Amino acid sequence: MELKGKKINFLGDSITEGHGTSDWSSKPYHQVLKANVGLAEARNYGIGGTKIARLPVITDHPFDQDFNLRAPNMDKDADMVVVFGGTNDYGHATIPLGTFEDKDIHTFYGGMHTLCKYLIETYVGKPIVFMTPLHRLQEAKHDNDISRPLKEFVEAEREVCEYYSIPVCDLFREGGMPGNIWAWCEKYMPDGLHPNDAGHELIAAKLQKFLENL
Repeated sequence: MELKGKKINFLGDSITEGHGTSDWSSKPYHQVLKANVGLAEARNYGIGGTKIARLPVITDHPFDQDFNLRAPNMDKDADMVVVFGGTNDYGHATIPLGTFEDKDIHTFYGGMHTLCKYLIETYVGKPIVFMTPLHRLQEAKHDNDISRPLKEFVEAEREVCEYYSIPVCDLFREGGMPGNIWAWCEKYMPDGLHPNDAGHELIAAKLQKFLENL
């Protein structure tokens, strides 16, 4: 796929918003991609702390505005939508994983079904792409037993995307940032979660190759 001149909506959490970079206006992966391939627009719809699924109780706080609440507010003239999320559904231990048959938006499976269905019905004929969560420094099951291991959230994301025939750029399998190896964390994600400038450049390179091969 030719990317030059394309307008892309990037829906995500703190990583998409730019946390961890030295300059939120130019260093996040989508802005690096824009500069590298000549995108017309790389629209940043990332908000830190947000999830794909819906919390049991929501407020007006930005952290409570899940992906499904925000997706309708994105510009509709985009040539493509890229979704990068799921790590907060796991990491905050507030979202049940659910099952594939689950359509309840308060579970991760249900949130994924709802979001995928909305996007493919809204952006008809336009590519929709998901990126899986990256590895992170702590990936063990949470003590409160609400959240399952991160790998299960990643597998759920892959499974739902496959059901809707949505391409997945798998950063968990091939992102090149193993969260359990401190030397790699120090180089690419010093806090064990948010990539730095070098990490975002790596994500941008992975995403560019993936999109160009669509």
